[in-house]
Amino acid sequence: MQDFEIAVVGEGLAGSIAALALARAGRKVALIAPVVERQDHRTTALMDQSIRFIDSLGIWETLQDGAAALSTMQILDGTKRLLRAPPAQFRAADVGLYAFGYNIPNQDLMKVLRSAIASEPNLQRIDASLDTLSIGNDSVTLSLNDGTDLSVEFVVAADGRGSRVRELAGISTRRWAYPQTAVVLNFSHEQPHNNVSTEFHTETGPFTQVPLSGKRSSLVWVVKPQEAERLLALPLAELSLAVETRMQSMLGQVAVEGAPEAWPLSSLMAERFGKGRVALIGEAAHAFPPIGAQGLNLSLRDVMELVKLLSSPTKAAITADAGERFNRQRRADVMTRTFGVDLLNRSLLSDFLPMQVARAAGLHLLTASGPLRNILMREGIEPGRSFKDLAESLRRPFNRQKAG
Repeated sequence: MQDFEIAVVGEGLAGSIAALALARAGRKVALIAPVVERQDHRTTALMDQSIRFIDSLGIWETLQDGAAALSTMQILDGTKRLLRAPPAQFRAADVGLYAFGYNIPNQDLMKVLRSAIASEPNLQRIDASLDTLSIGNDSVTLSLNDGTDLSVEFVVAADGRGSRVRELAGISTRRWAYPQTAVVLNFSHEQPHNNVSTEFHTETGPFTQVPLSGKRSSLVWVVKPQEAERLLALPLAELSLAVETRMQSMLGQVAVEGAPEAWPLSSLMAERFGKGRVALIGEAAHAFPPIGAQGLNLSLRDVMELVKLLSSPTKAAITADAGERFNRQRRADVMTRTFGVDLLNRSLLSDFLPMQVARAAGLHLLTASGPLRNILMREGIEPGRSFKDLAESLRRPFNRQKAG
């Protein structure tokens, strides 16, 4: 198959899901990326909206047995500051759900995606890297490092923070770094987690435990770079004790599984998310610290918007302004999430007393106000969901009156 309509460059989670979704939406898609054998021991927490989307692609049934439900999320102030925020707990049942979402090992998700991609007739994977890109009014020409030239109607950049597509399309970025490193690991524990995820807010960033299947959890522990080096150098028994101590033994005795990984924290936001016949998704468009399970969920909303714009069972031509339309649709969501995560992260690091007062007061307000807490939960699951639910609740009395 050489008659492609869309080229997706990059086969990480966002790129693979985008390629599969666009192919299932009726487009002929080329997924371009070199074969790289990688062991990714991280996990991804997908919220309810994202789970419903991957279910629509027919891959959730294969994943669900190895996924862990996130039925309760709680935030605990683990700082030693004078002004400490009260505990805040969010229960999915309060917004009519069994779980906010599910935590899935990245390797499991990638394995299922590769199988689905291999069997999708509208999709062909090309083992190559992008060399050059020529964007015209009617088409885009891609030259690959294996000598292949492709002409397509649209290009999706899913090639990460150092995106070659973004560079060749002339789209600039804003970048900033934090004095933090995320230590990422999985661990088993003595007590059941009961589908509860706990995020401790500390002076160096969040310490976030997320359930895995069985008596296991994943952990993202944000610390200063020097502390990350120290933790990675510890024998597993000592690291396990450090994790248990930081968790205040909430899950009993802890045993870290395998070698932990460290990821320096930084953020990136593209100047624009689409241009002409090009769209940026995933970390080619936006990247920020692992706070509040926002990263891949935001990327999947990129993909959902692309499917709305580009799906066509009738094979209608893709218009030259599709990138601009994508940019307009995604701008508010991306900017809101990026700056929201940035503000929360900086509030944890700040020794500025008014900032600490504001953070503590905000969590106190959420704890005290059930309706406000429910709105926040719905918005965290799906932007605009709280307003949809409100509109629906307002329509119900009218519909009953009309029916009577």
